[in-house]
Amino acid sequence: MLFLKEPAPATRRDFISSEEKRPFSYGEVGLSNTPDPVAGFDNDLNVASLGQGDRVWEAAKEAIRCWKMFPGGWANIWPDDTPIREGGVVTMAARVMGLWWLNSCRIVYVIDNDRQFGFAYGTLPGHVECGEELFLVERDGSGAVQYSIRAFSRPRHWLARLGYPLARAYQRKFVRDSQRSMINFIQQHGL
Repeated sequence: MLFLKEPAPATRRDFISSEEKRPFSYGEVGLSNTPDPVAGFDNDLNVASLGQGDRVWEAAKEAIRCWKMFPGGWANIWPDDTPIREGGVVTMAARVMGLWWLNSCRIVYVIDNDRQFGFAYGTLPGHVECGEELFLVERDGSGAVQYSIRAFSRPRHWLARLGYPLARAYQRKFVRDSQRSMINFIQQHGL
């Protein structure tokens, strides 16, 4: 859905109601959790170092739980207090060239163990793209913590296909801003 101004909560609530029972808009559900590229999609993996130690690890998990990897402003999630659990549906709004796109996503799976925390969400029919995105924080044996975004996507809406180079540029911008948001969250916690 396209808007001239940022969609209001009531508009987003109605959009979620219309989308939450719909199926994913792609058949490769769950494949963001595999190391292999997904055929027929743009495949991206971006990694940023967040720091070292248990406090950084806990702050990174909290950032994911609170959707802080979304930079706000031009790209945001609603409702931003949606619990990280399979089946949760959110709207993602993105401002591109002065217009707001409202997109729908559902959490596909959650990863929660001693060295990894995160989730993937997949697109629903109301999303301008189709595919899946994994937001993951990991720590290794030395205590180093990193943030990864793994995604596979392709344009679904005709405007996204027509503006493919612009869509890819905004995907790269999202990655940079998301990494910066995660690093800022860690730094705000004095780490």
